[in-house]
Amino acid sequence: MTDFAQWEYRVETIGSAFGTKDEAIQDTLDEWGEEGWEAINVYTPSNSAKVTIVAKRPLTRTSRRHRNLPS
Repeated sequence: MTDFAQWEYRVETIGSAFGTKDEAIQDTLDEWGEEGWEAINVYTPSNSAKVTIVAKRPLTRTSRRHRNLPS
């Protein structure tokens, strides 16, 4: 039987209505990289000046980030 990797995903939109500076994107990617995240997609949503970053990292008991559960 083959074991499949399990992934944890993170999605965040950064920037403002006036755009997103390259430095802000780089800072975010650097910070996430230090936490073990690998960017798998970076895009600008339709009709937006912001940037959305999608990242993943292997899911382990020690790497799972804490999430806020809906009330």
